[in-house]
Amino acid sequence: MPLLPEGYAYGPWHDGPDPLAPPADLRDALDEIGRDVMDGASPRSALEELLRRGTERTAGLDELTRRLWQRRSEIRRRHRLDGTLEEVQRLLREALDAERRELFPDPDDEARFREAQLDALPPGTAAAVRELNEYDWRSAEARDKYGQIRDLLGREMLDARFQGMKQAMENAGPQDVEQINQMLGDLNALLSAHAQGASDIDERFAEFMRRHGEFFPENPRNVDELIDVLAARSAAAQRMLNSMSEEQRAELAELAQQAFGDPRLAQQLSNLDSQLRALRPGEDWTSSERFRGQDPLGLGEGAQAMADLAELDALAEQLGQSYPGARLEDIDLEALESQLGPDAGVDARRLSELERELRRQGLFERAADGTLRLSPKALRRLGETALSDVVNALRGKTGERETESAGAAGEPTGASRAWRFGDMQPWDVPRTVRNAVLRSAAVGSSAVRLDVEDVEVVETEHRSRAAVALLVDTSWSMVQEGRWLPMKRTALALHQLISTRFRNDALQLITFGRYAMPVELPELVGLEGTWEQGTNAHHALLLAGRHLRRHPDAQPVVLMVTDGEPTAHLEPDGEAEFCYPPEPRTIHKTLSEVDRIAKLGASVTVFRLGDDPRLEAFVDIIARRSGGRVVAPDLDGLGAAVVGDYLRTRRR
Repeated sequence: MPLLPEGYAYGPWHDGPDPLAPPADLRDALDEIGRDVMDGASPRSALEELLRRGTERTAGLDELTRRLWQRRSEIRRRHRLDGTLEEVQRLLREALDAERRELFPDPDDEARFREAQLDALPPGTAAAVRELNEYDWRSAEARDKYGQIRDLLGREMLDARFQGMKQAMENAGPQDVEQINQMLGDLNALLSAHAQGASDIDERFAEFMRRHGEFFPENPRNVDELIDVLAARSAAAQRMLNSMSEEQRAELAELAQQAFGDPRLAQQLSNLDSQLRALRPGEDWTSSERFRGQDPLGLGEGAQAMADLAELDALAEQLGQSYPGARLEDIDLEALESQLGPDAGVDARRLSELERELRRQGLFERAADGTLRLSPKALRRLGETALSDVVNALRGKTGERETESAGAAGEPTGASRAWRFGDMQPWDVPRTVRNAVLRSAAVGSSAVRLDVEDVEVVETEHRSRAAVALLVDTSWSMVQEGRWLPMKRTALALHQLISTRFRNDALQLITFGRYAMPVELPELVGLEGTWEQGTNAHHALLLAGRHLRRHPDAQPVVLMVTDGEPTAHLEPDGEAEFCYPPEPRTIHKTLSEVDRIAKLGASVTVFRLGDDPRLEAFVDIIARRSGGRVVAPDLDGLGAAVVGDYLRTRRR
């Protein structure tokens, strides 16, 4: 790492999240969650769905999981596990061929006797290797090939249990083999002492690592970590053996006695496996895999392949997030990058950051019943997005003026006041500049700079306020015909407009299916579609009239969104009576409520969704009797139609 002249050093950032990484795009993420919630999903399931789906620039959990399964399938489809047996067979064949070439020119009887010995070797590879253990090779090449078999078996057996040992034991001599046997003996003694609960186990572990630490690049800090590392590798080696045929396992077991020409190694490793199995019974010692490829793997490579498969399974479980208390912080990023590359780690980090930020910034809260729901802050953000879409749609209409300043109408009072967030009144420029000059002089600054605290706006008095009732149909047909989400986004946009631009207006959201009820915005956003017969416009209009009467000084505005004619009405005892086709009593009670609202000075604007002739005829009657009108928008234009009509009615 180069040092700059000033003494600063630059290098990779390892201490937590990258401070220069782009922030998580919470607005887009919240919009997606909001759409799912308004479409009937719970906030928790909507968040989980977002993480599974991912974002525009980040692969989701489903994509990462797909790549894990693809990698898993590739390992099994490409490889087979008989690489060590195949290599031993090759070396044995080359050794016998070299020995026969050496014997063939020799005319004496001893040469013929040796040839007969070679011809009489057992057919099995392991038995032939064992039989040749005492054979006096004439060919130097054959003797070397046979020695390679022993060395190969020793290195493969060690590599199956200690990763990287195959390379470390390349060209190992008798002294190296003795050192390995000494390490295995000390290791088995250490594990035995640990199993018996020896009080000085920490000292024994420290002494063991001092003498043999070079064999353990994982650098375990205590005996339990050492056991964890060894047991995971040993279990992988056992699963590899489980995946072989019985004949292959028997061959390897017999060949193991020839490892390095010293049967002690096989005995020490067998003892080690037994102890690890007893100390870590929770490891997977019994499963197997089916390999069907053409690339042969040795014992060490096969154990690593089994370890990779286990790691891929664990990563898939972490990405699935299906266990209690699951969090994206649980994902082993180092293992994920090892299996899928650095890009996968970047995606997982971004998803984890996104989840953490969504929770940290208070976009979710607990309801009284313990369920998770969108917070007021989240609803405001969703409302801003919905209103922005509506404003853009209104701007696109020929002849419409911009609506963003539509709530600032009023006569100046001659006074001014400090600006507050959300104010749309014009600035009082002289007072604003005067405040900036006085503040700059007070701090001894010769430069005058405007600050937000300097701003004053012209105070106006509102010409009027409105009492607005938005009636939204929540019958099953709204869900069935895909009108559920546009309806909720419309309510969000209108609520956002009134709460930020017309704060003196009184908005009442009323849902009506079999029954009608006033709801708060969070309830409407989280409302799930349910199978329910009945479109009780009578009850909804009755509640709307009650809302208007509570605000006698306000201009009455009634907006109704529906896709069906009224099929239910409210009886005096409070019970809803349903009938389809609508009976005359339902029509009469509904129109009577329209007449009562009209007497309050309100006209009813009906937003008709659908082309049913009976619905068209009925809403036309409502419009004529209340002095209102009928609007038939498409679903994408519903929000713009409702907000535009509200603004038109209010200006009038």
